Amino acid sequence: MSAVKIALVQMRSGTDPARNIDDAEAMIREAAAEGARLVITPEITNLVQRDPSALFDALRTPREDPSLVRFSDTAQALGIDVLAGSLALLGPDGRAVNRSCLFGPDGALKASYDKIHMFDVNLGAGESYSESENFAPGDRAVMAEAAGLKLGLSICYDVRFAYLYRRLAKAGATVMTVPSAFTRPTGRAHWEVLLRARAIETGSFILAPAQGGKHEDGRKTWGHSMVIGPWGEIIAQLAHDEPGLLYAEIDPEDALRARLRIPALKGGREITGP
Repeated sequence: MSAVKIALVQMRSGTDPARNIDDAEAMIREAAAEGARLVITPEITNLVQRDPSALFDALRTPREDPSLVRFSDTAQALGIDVLAGSLALLGPDGRAVNRSCLFGPDGALKASYDKIHMFDVNLGAGESYSESENFAPGDRAVMAEAAGLKLGLSICYDVRFAYLYRRLAKAGATVMTVPSAFTRPTGRAHWEVLLRARAIETGSFILAPAQGGKHEDGRKTWGHSMVIGPWGEIIAQLAHDEPGLLYAEIDPEDALRARLRIPALKGGREITGP
């Protein structure tokens, strides 16, 4: 197949879900007008809210949340695939879920993925996060097809767990999506190197749209959305944390060629010890 034009949406989502979805839709429409066949938004597109009480006041179930309807309608109106990188939704057990939702050109929900690895860290200097206190983790890896591309779905902190990407690549995914809201300290130190490592290890494209800047709830995120090629090369990037669009053209055949050159996906061995 020929190269596919994709677009990543970099955002600075706030505490008002309606405004966040308006902002996302406007950029999705702009990207579609520029010829993008797949558009991906960042993690927690619909709501960045660290205060648990305010978070749960704003959360809605997937059946009730208006953002899913908006993304579905937008994908259908534009005739493109739209991956809502992740949405904060109210789950069935009363906890939140951090969920990627892929909508096809007909508006149908093609696939969904719940973030598996919870961001429970203490970064020092008074900055700590405990995602598992409020969010229920997923337990299932998910592949999907969009714009003729075989996607492996993941979210943010998942990128530190290489086995997930190896599993997706061995199942046939050639493009990994990593919508994120990286902190500034971890983004500065680890963002690029982790994305490039996952690309090199699996011979895959990495599409990583990000939140960026200082958010209304006080959180500060790194931005710097990136597209990485299957040889580990940087294809495109935003060198800032401002809202914006990042475009690239990707050819899935490049991933297959990289895997032929270095067949690491076939080279794993069972080991014992220590």
